[in-house]
Amino acid sequence: MPHKPLVGRLGQSEIGRLPHVAEMTDAQLATALDKAIALIDPVLDLMAERDPLGLKEHTFDEGAHPGRLAKVQHLAAEVLNVTDWPGTAGWSELSTQKRINWWVNRIGAINTIAVSYPGVFGAWAKALPLSSSLGFANQALVLTAVGRELGVTDRNSQIRMLASVLCGRDLPTSAFPDTNAPADSAAAKQRRSVIRSLWDIAQILRKVNDTISKRPMPKRPFSTLAWVPLIGAPTLYVGERMALCRAAKAGQEWVGAHPGTTTDQTA
Repeated sequence: MPHKPLVGRLGQSEIGRLPHVAEMTDAQLATALDKAIALIDPVLDLMAERDPLGLKEHTFDEGAHPGRLAKVQHLAAEVLNVTDWPGTAGWSELSTQKRINWWVNRIGAINTIAVSYPGVFGAWAKALPLSSSLGFANQALVLTAVGRELGVTDRNSQIRMLASVLCGRDLPTSAFPDTNAPADSAAAKQRRSVIRSLWDIAQILRKVNDTISKRPMPKRPFSTLAWVPLIGAPTLYVGERMALCRAAKAGQEWVGAHPGTTTDQTA
């Protein structure tokens, strides 16, 4: 005798009590986002501040460069400067909007490759449906960077922004954790790459299953074609890039609507 569907056997009232359909509470969501931002902020700090070879500082030097080593260093610095990497002379000349576009179009674009091709993380990623979680993590990372450029640096304000833009939730003050998750040590910062951090953030945000689908998602036909062999990954990449741009724009609009969350910034 065939089994009846779960809905038919349990009834609506019993289904409502099943743990996997329960919506995450405000406090649980705030805690998950707090832990994610605890990983995101050090990565963004590392990208903006770390300069082990002194190349960023060299981009401000327009004098003569005698010696072969100095010329090689200057050439490498020029290559870095052309990309407008944070901390270079090129970056210092960018407006706030252009800096925001840099995070979306440079770092966001690279991370979207990992979102579209989760196999880069190995066999475990291939066996698990991680694209949605990775997409959520990518948007969280870029959105945090966008917020920082606009002066949103307070952890609770960052949590509020991510919850609103990516989860469609307006968190009350009472939901915020009593203590923010601790940031990584300096040694841990140096060991973690952006892609590795994306994976770690995704692992945290996988717990936000009931809200992941509320983030800006790839529109049709991109989401539909993503299941087609061969063209699925490239199509998903385009869809995720467009969704990331929408998330960044929504983040800017959120900051504009909440001026009390920002600190003074210089363009």
